[in-house]
Amino acid sequence: MAEVYYTPDGVRQDDLLAAVDNIRPDRSPEDFLFQVLLDWGVDLTLPIAKKTMQGKTIFFVDGNALVACFDAGITEELVKELAAEKPLRVVFRDNGFASDSVKINAEQIFKQMSPGTDMKSI
Repeated sequence: MAEVYYTPDGVRQDDLLAAVDNIRPDRSPEDFLFQVLLDWGVDLTLPIAKKTMQGKTIFFVDGNALVACFDAGITEELVKELAAEKPLRVVFRDNGFASDSVKINAEQIFKQMSPGTDMKSI
């Protein structure tokens, strides 16, 4: 996560848009993946496959025990394709969705297509 150390009197309203992305620009998708693995207590020695679906990089940990996508511009079509895999867990970058409605719909898509999936966005 980006380090943010501001005092309330040191922030102007027009500076707030620069703080929308909470990810440090020098972090790689693999960094995010290993942080998620640690947070969820997933064994770091499990096999990890990296695939491209609809132009996005998708990580599959131990088959479909964990599916992760940290790219921007995630669409409902990609969410449906991932839900069809019926992963145990799925994680996305919080601001990686094409729109707020796609993020909301993603939760509903997983509830309908893969109700056993634990979805998280970071």
